[in-house]
Amino acid sequence: MASRPPASAEIPSSRWRAWLRIARLGLLFVSHLPPHLVARRGGRASPWPRRFLARAARIAGVRVGVEGTALDPRSLLLANHTSWLDILILGGATGTRFVSKAEIEPLPLIGWLAGENHTIYIERAARGEARTQVARIARALDQPRPLAIFPEGTTGSGRALLPFRPTLLHAVAPPPPGASVRPVAIDYSAAVDAIAWHGGEPGLANVMRVLGMRGTRRVTVRLLDPLAPHADRKTLARAAERAIADALTSVRGAEGLRAPPP
Repeated sequence: MASRPPASAEIPSSRWRAWLRIARLGLLFVSHLPPHLVARRGGRASPWPRRFLARAARIAGVRVGVEGTALDPRSLLLANHTSWLDILILGGATGTRFVSKAEIEPLPLIGWLAGENHTIYIERAARGEARTQVARIARALDQPRPLAIFPEGTTGSGRALLPFRPTLLHAVAPPPPGASVRPVAIDYSAAVDAIAWHGGEPGLANVMRVLGMRGTRRVTVRLLDPLAPHADRKTLARAAERAIADALTSVRGAEGLRAPPP
């Protein structure tokens, strides 16, 4: 991972503000849980996970704007990854499901919330399971709901992209009939240095620091044009990486496209 930005680049943060926002997130969860359970029991798709994510992002101090044409229901989204806020922002803005590392599933509450959003879990180290994981992604694209992957594999500085990993793109090389691959740029603009989770910062410390920051931050989700179908997953990965880098204000002015691999 890249090194942390200098302290002067960070927005002032306080623990009392973080705890206040955590309390508000708890109230949000309590208020959204009953209608979600009722909707799920009725056998229909629940709108409440998306509503929860969108409102949680707002409580966390994010104001989200969306640019670009609407998503097709059967879209595979390839997005840059800067912060845990990306889940709230992208899920709330698009209603997407996510592909996530398997370590998230057993986590208390977080794993349950991810499961209620129909997250697909993968074992990154299980090379023998790659074909099974690709098949699960292909089956998910048969359903009328977007699915998102963070092909960098981890969070970065937001000033340069980590190399996009093409392994899971086997499922869309070429895409199934009716499906499309959409690069998505999550742009934190001037706030990226303060928001980014990288450089070995412990997760809890980052959560408290970000939730404790004063004021609000504008984040733009840019839904870029679908990639041209291609049978080579590496070509798709490179095309998505280039499109996202060109769309990020925090990357366009930086030296080089890529950060060193973690």
